[in-house]
Amino acid sequence: MSEPIELTKITIIQKDTANKVREAYIADFPEPVVYGVHSGVREFYGVDTEVEHPSTLDHIVAAAGG
Repeated sequence: MSEPIELTKITIIQKDTANKVREAYIADFPEPVVYGVHSGVREFYGVDTEVEHPSTLDHIVAAAGG
């Protein structure tokens, strides 16, 4: 088996529990990636948030397509 070429360090902070907002600090990037819930995701989980942000699922789909 070959050696890994990259290990990613990610820190996730729950910023606003009521609105499901999380910030992900990825490696050496200074600005966080902000996650939350929106539209169909809110409906699926039965939450009514005041603000909407992309979900982690959105990020996974974008990464697979990109």
